[in-house]
Amino acid sequence: MRFARLLAAFSLAAAFLPAASFAQADKAVVTTEHVRAELLAHAPEGLAAGKPVWLGLQIRHKPEWHTYWMNPGDSGLPTTVAWTLPAGLEAGEIAWPVPHKLPVGPLMNYGYEGTMLLPVPLTVTPAFKPSLAGDAEIQLKASWLVCQKECIPEEGSFVLKLPARGSVALNGGAFQAALDAGPKPLKSAAQVRIEGQRLEVSVPGLPATARGKNLEFFPETGEVIDPPGAWTQAWKGDTWTASVPLSPHRAASPTVLPVVLAEGGQAWRVEAPVTGTWPAKAAPAATISPALQEALRQSAAAPNTRAPSAAGTSFLAALLGALLGGLILNLMPCVFPVLAIKVVGFTKHADDRRGHRISGMAYTVGVIVSFAALGALMLALRAAGEQLGWGFQLQSPAVVATLAALFTLIALNLAGMFEFSSFLPSSVATMEAKHPVANAFLTGVLAVAVASPCTAPFMGASLGFAATLPGGEAMAIFLALGLGMALPYLAAAWIPAFARWLPRPGAWMETFRRLMSFPMFATVAWLIWVLGQQSGIDGAASMLALLVALSMVVWALTLDGRTRVILASLAVAGLVFVGWWTGGAITRPAPSATVAAKQDARWQPWAPERVQQLVAAGQPVFVDFTAAWCVTCQLNKKTTLARGEVLADFEKGNFALLRADWTRRDPAITAALARLGRNGVPVYVIYRPGREPVVLSEVLGVDEVRNAIAQL
Repeated sequence: MRFARLLAAFSLAAAFLPAASFAQADKAVVTTEHVRAELLAHAPEGLAAGKPVWLGLQIRHKPEWHTYWMNPGDSGLPTTVAWTLPAGLEAGEIAWPVPHKLPVGPLMNYGYEGTMLLPVPLTVTPAFKPSLAGDAEIQLKASWLVCQKECIPEEGSFVLKLPARGSVALNGGAFQAALDAGPKPLKSAAQVRIEGQRLEVSVPGLPATARGKNLEFFPETGEVIDPPGAWTQAWKGDTWTASVPLSPHRAASPTVLPVVLAEGGQAWRVEAPVTGTWPAKAAPAATISPALQEALRQSAAAPNTRAPSAAGTSFLAALLGALLGGLILNLMPCVFPVLAIKVVGFTKHADDRRGHRISGMAYTVGVIVSFAALGALMLALRAAGEQLGWGFQLQSPAVVATLAALFTLIALNLAGMFEFSSFLPSSVATMEAKHPVANAFLTGVLAVAVASPCTAPFMGASLGFAATLPGGEAMAIFLALGLGMALPYLAAAWIPAFARWLPRPGAWMETFRRLMSFPMFATVAWLIWVLGQQSGIDGAASMLALLVALSMVVWALTLDGRTRVILASLAVAGLVFVGWWTGGAITRPAPSATVAAKQDARWQPWAPERVQQLVAAGQPVFVDFTAAWCVTCQLNKKTTLARGEVLADFEKGNFALLRADWTRRDPAITAALARLGRNGVPVYVIYRPGREPVVLSEVLGVDEVRNAIAQL
């Protein structure tokens, strides 16, 4: 296309728009083979006495790896932090989020998977004096034990410089989420009574929302209870009671037992005095449990016997999956408009074999460079603490609106309303015509801008794996993905037989070009629908008004003489006015309730604790990780998930249907996808009591879903 250079650059800039809002202060990151640890800070009002300041160690675990709570349970070690602070700054204790129960064979541990943050309050006293540079240097030495089947002791040293008078508020959401995930103090006349080899726990005064429900029980003091032992709970009026077995290897006899009770995303902490006489202790336990000692001994004895081979095999499989995924990406619905552009481009080179090859090479380079740039941006933002996945740019209404304007211009050009050369000085237009290689390169950029929201088969696992790799290996995955997408066009450009299949240039090309404008208009309609999911009906209507004004500007610029000057001036003024009047509605997120209200009544909103509750109650769960901007998701929804026989099978199997909507950025969904080894949508998962989750294919079929249901 004659104006591909400007439009493709426009689209690439749109994809990079979110980057401007993610700049943050200095940070320190330690990356190992199993975790990525980062020191974060939150000081929205600077370092001043009496102002809220938080520090925190964020640990992002690779799938199936975990670290431990303050009481690790049967085995493990809690994460420890040691601070070195300037005079006048004092660090408090870790505000531990509520852990998860992590069964390991016959053992029961307490810890964390996915991404978690350990917040620590920082007190600024009047004695604090910032350095000459106006900042405070925060140093942290942290140690943690990360385990899968084996356990690896790890540590890291972190340095972070905080401005004394500036605001550091970028990580406010992460800290708020971590604090919300922690237990709330409960004023209660709780008691713990020793009865033989059991503890009888009594906790009155819990909120009414918790009454009558089963609660999770976590004692903060380790080596007191038997974590995997059989325990019972009951409600006596408004008092929660439990009978918990003591550990046969008990090593502590506290007079006060702090406990955490949790249910449905809520948690409470209470300190219960202990009455009665503790039975005699068992033989003194080692500092580290025998099971953990054996795991550490095995890890130290053979640290490299299996990991390199497995990692190498996984990396090669991910590369192959990315290559195949890129090939299949050409068949995904969101790429159809780009296919139209490429077909028009091929017909122009039907009689020019050399130009056809050069164009294919340039297009390939454009695709690969764009995938590399988009992948680097995603990895950089994730390294900065953002919970992002593949297609993240379309989670921004501003980016969706920009792409809608871009494709409107492309459609108007293909329809013959204007030629780009007529809007440029003759010298610029001549230069553009002399550089078809640049046009082909930027068509590749445009292809990636359109294709990036899609996740094809094989892509999901490769992209999820890439998010856990070091930067260089992760970039190799993105390069393989780009090569796979460009490979058909590259092969077509270099195979002589393909040129013989192309029709000869002629008058038919103009009709064909105008026909190809309709896929572009269809893309605009889809983008407006996506925007409506993000910004509501007012946002979609405002964008339509803006596109009408933009189209009028384009039309006015095609006129001649004084008419062009007058009408173009009025049209530009109208575009500016409509943009000023409607811009806020376009980028303003719609209330969550609006989006939720549009869902099928059979489907419930997804939440991680909701999945756990349903599975714990013995009910199978089907989760649809989806997004409005994911065309494959919408096709699967219409052609498979809405089919009567599939819904009947779900009802017969007593499935709970949950929908995780990733249209707007949601760190909880991003973390859940990462735990499944995925980095984009669509993802379809079946959870069953006592079994591992089953992840179905990205392009969903009726038979595949029904067979998976039948295996319950």
